[in-house]
Amino acid sequence: MLKTIPYFLEEIKSEARQLVDQGLLERQQPLYMLCRYIAPREWICVELELEKNDYLLRDKIGDLLAHEEWEED
Repeated sequence: MLKTIPYFLEEIKSEARQLVDQGLLERQQPLYMLCRYIAPREWICVELELEKNDYLLRDKIGDLLAHEEWEED
């Protein structure tokens, strides 16, 4: 039996931030686009964590990252 790894919101945000920074995803894309970069057996955990935190898969990645704190350049 395959064991799934639980995901926490901060980990999902971090993963999304890295993908956006690498240019693999854009902030205006829907959250479900993250599934391209997360193992299918772990995706259900990501979906559940997003739902638990009132995010919908059609919400934008930018919505997930919107509450980040920015540092001065």
